Amino acid sequence: MTQFEKTQRLLDTIDSPADLKKLSLEELQQLAGEIRQQIIETTSRTGGHLAPSLGAVELALALHYVFDAPKDKIIWDVGHQAYAHKLITGRRDRFHTLRTYGGISGFPKRAESPYDTFDTGHSSTSISVGLGISTAKGLKGEKSKVISVIGDGSMTAGMAFEGLNQAGETEKDLIVVLNDNAMSIAPNVGAFSSFISRKMTGKRFVNLRRDLENFIKSLPGVGENILSFVRKSEDSFITFFTPGMMFEAFKFKYIGPIQGHRLDRLIEAFTNAGNLEGPVLVHALTVKGKGYAFAEKDPAYFHGVGSFEIPTGSPPKDRPKSPPSYTSVFGSTMLDLAQKDDRLFAVTAAMPEGTGLAAFSQTFPERFLDVGIAEQHAVTFAAGLATEGFRPVVAIYSTFLQRAYDQIIHDVCLPNLPVVFALDRGGLVGEDGPTHHGHFDITYLRSLPNMTLMAPKDENELRHMLYTALQHSGPVAIRYPRGKGVGAAMDPDYKVLPMGEAEILREGNDLQILAIGSMVTPSLDAAAVLEKEGIHVGVVNCRFVKPLDTGLVDIAASSGRVLVVEENIRQGGFGGAVLELFNDAGLRDVHIRRIGLPDEFVEHGPQDILRAKYGLDSAGILREARTLL
Repeated sequence: MTQFEKTQRLLDTIDSPADLKKLSLEELQQLAGEIRQQIIETTSRTGGHLAPSLGAVELALALHYVFDAPKDKIIWDVGHQAYAHKLITGRRDRFHTLRTYGGISGFPKRAESPYDTFDTGHSSTSISVGLGISTAKGLKGEKSKVISVIGDGSMTAGMAFEGLNQAGETEKDLIVVLNDNAMSIAPNVGAFSSFISRKMTGKRFVNLRRDLENFIKSLPGVGENILSFVRKSEDSFITFFTPGMMFEAFKFKYIGPIQGHRLDRLIEAFTNAGNLEGPVLVHALTVKGKGYAFAEKDPAYFHGVGSFEIPTGSPPKDRPKSPPSYTSVFGSTMLDLAQKDDRLFAVTAAMPEGTGLAAFSQTFPERFLDVGIAEQHAVTFAAGLATEGFRPVVAIYSTFLQRAYDQIIHDVCLPNLPVVFALDRGGLVGEDGPTHHGHFDITYLRSLPNMTLMAPKDENELRHMLYTALQHSGPVAIRYPRGKGVGAAMDPDYKVLPMGEAEILREGNDLQILAIGSMVTPSLDAAAVLEKEGIHVGVVNCRFVKPLDTGLVDIAASSGRVLVVEENIRQGGFGGAVLELFNDAGLRDVHIRRIGLPDEFVEHGPQDILRAKYGLDSAGILREARTLL
């Protein structure tokens, strides 16, 4: 450690939550500081979800201090905030491996620890999971507690309300802890977040109460009687003037709002909640990024951050300069196109910075909407815009768009509306792992009638694809990878790509490589190596998964050997589309091999390591090409 000798740290004495119960309040407060320091030091090297985990340190300590995990079940919604939980549940000695290949996951994972109740990674699931577990425990006659921790950002999603509604109706024992920091990834949006984030504590609440009492007293004839009733119903008074009014409408007993960094208040609240029967909601007000000034100042940037220098919060000075990311190119292109076309409207789901739309939102606020963590709403909202002549672009990570699959089918593809889906993080995303890899989108989108599906070979082609999509009269999805581009030169003008037309990049008669998206560049690299060996390999940038260029049939027949490469699962993917095309065309006597991701969930780790493992780099393509030859 850089600032604490191991012999001085309380943290080094904590091997399980049982060790917390031996500590005094002062020692718990010291431990909270040590945990924050450990989280900052580790994420400065490995990257990770820094700000949300710093904001939930006291929550984790108080929950494990009061309850008896893993007998009592603690469920972390999303899991962005669970680093303190990992440190005090037997993973302290492995915490330095956080998010590294072969190391511990950045999210709760049942296979990793009995203290991880549920595998998480996407938001707004914890209440439904908690209710399911509570129901099961009731059927088995078990009396242990179930606690669902959910952020106010996650609470904006419809699934959270569905869980609240069912939990209140069934009256099962369930404790919901609302971690209210007025943030999801970006600042929260919508009427609900404004409502629950009214911080009725301290001087503001006291003044409100005093003014209200004075007003009631002034009512002629009835004021004193009303005030007497209110004073006898203290809980009702507090509930009416805090977000508890809404939660009590869901039949939850409401506790709060309480200061989420006061361990004494949290411990008292959780103890009281544990003594109650039926659904209970504890509302805790926290600060995202608590304890690290840079993260408190800019919690959106430090929500999920790469390695950084602790004294400055900046990326390492020795980090080499690289080409712009696909995300930033998308953002700048959207800004440019919006200046030329006032029909363009950008929609995102709690990710204006992550999708590259922050500048767009500032320049064209009237043509931008962040719907919060509500992907289904985002898609159908865009469909509504499209019916009125606008050209909405819905920018959502590939893995999150899965949550709106029915809306894509029913509300966009069925009426054939011109909605553009910008699928950032298509393919392997790296350290966030299996919940975040975007390796299903080709499969789940190419089967939809009216859908056009594209993937650019580089960042310049991404610009042309976006421009092309906006000229098309039906739904279009463009998937592009996480991270930097290949360094392609940017064309000064946009051009419309011929719909469904592939691009031949290299001629060759010994073997044809049909590549899509991020796999085009490593395919070219592999072909260059084979060329030096006297083997002439053609490389085709297929560009379109759907419609697929029928000219690929003649290209395949010219050599009799075809290697199809994609950064998507093989089941139902681009390679499957090629096989269907060849079969329907009656193509025979062509040897075909497919490179793609296997029928499994891919672990976390750096993108280059994962691509090498699964043969999605130039070396892997070279191996398969030689086997085919």
